[in-house]
Amino acid sequence: MSSTATTGSASDLAAYSRDIAGLNARPLWERTTRMGPGTAAVPAIWRYREMRPQLLRAAELISTHEAERRVLMLENPGLRGTGYITSSLYSGLQIILPGEVARAHRHASNAMRFIIEGSGAYSTVEGERVPMQPGDFVLTPYWCWHDHGHAGSEPVIWLDALDNPFAQFFGTMFRENYPHEAQIAAATSGATAARYGEGLAPVENRGGKLSSPLLVYPYERTRAALERLATDGPLHPAHGIKMRYANPLTGGHAFPTISVFIQWMPARFAGQTYRSTESAIFCAVEGRGRVHANGARLDFEPHDVFTVPSWIPYCIETEGECVLFSYSDRGPQETLGLFREENPANSTPRS
Repeated sequence: MSSTATTGSASDLAAYSRDIAGLNARPLWERTTRMGPGTAAVPAIWRYREMRPQLLRAAELISTHEAERRVLMLENPGLRGTGYITSSLYSGLQIILPGEVARAHRHASNAMRFIIEGSGAYSTVEGERVPMQPGDFVLTPYWCWHDHGHAGSEPVIWLDALDNPFAQFFGTMFRENYPHEAQIAAATSGATAARYGEGLAPVENRGGKLSSPLLVYPYERTRAALERLATDGPLHPAHGIKMRYANPLTGGHAFPTISVFIQWMPARFAGQTYRSTESAIFCAVEGRGRVHANGARLDFEPHDVFTVPSWIPYCIETEGECVLFSYSDRGPQETLGLFREENPANSTPRS
């Protein structure tokens, strides 16, 4: 008997596909899912001068009591209907007005805030009140009670980031409301910083926390560190000076699912082309410049948010001195052995 199978006609194959559809099966040779690096997400930018008036308008149209969180989701043009900025991460711009409270809840997602504008607001996380100042990176780890309030006199706006796609992928998107609108601040403000942020740790601590135990990384300290590093150098050919916010107990990423970075670039910096499998979201803190990403040119200024999804080559050029805050899914990729990059600082691609 011949070992060579006969080939059916196109009509036979179509009939075969219809027949097995009733068995909830499909032929592998008809697959339409992507079988290569990258995602459906595309490079995109959200300009703060356009988004800020819409946030103020939202504040007139709906209260925090009605909306719970008054947020404008930043949805990638290539991921319509998902509410996600990349296939693995969520991002939004949130506004809170003086006297308002965004009620307490917790959820099976890691969350973070990067403060863009205003002062006087705070986030209470597991009973510790964390004041928010522009440039601060504030953490809300997995399943921690948290609420937001505002004791100041001006609107406060921040960038939200969550790892919702991870929990949705695994079917673990749990959520729970706190019994009251807000938590009572039971811990002294700055308690976690005193316990973990000075190169110290409780003697009984043996590590093991998946997320950083710090609740805030103040921009004042971060900016001072960047200035010192900028003086000493050297500059990375693509990133300038780029640092990772680290878990002080493990030296690892701030979250198991979200890696967070800050970088400084000098005036008239012309970065070399870089690409990696991480999907990255940037927020311009200081300075102006442009990103060239796979044929797209994204001109940015302070407070603009832009994204460069997985495996898209990009380079950054600055006009004046520039600081960029960013976050990505690099950490979980490294844990799973999936991360890959083409780095001009290395002679060969590294995985």
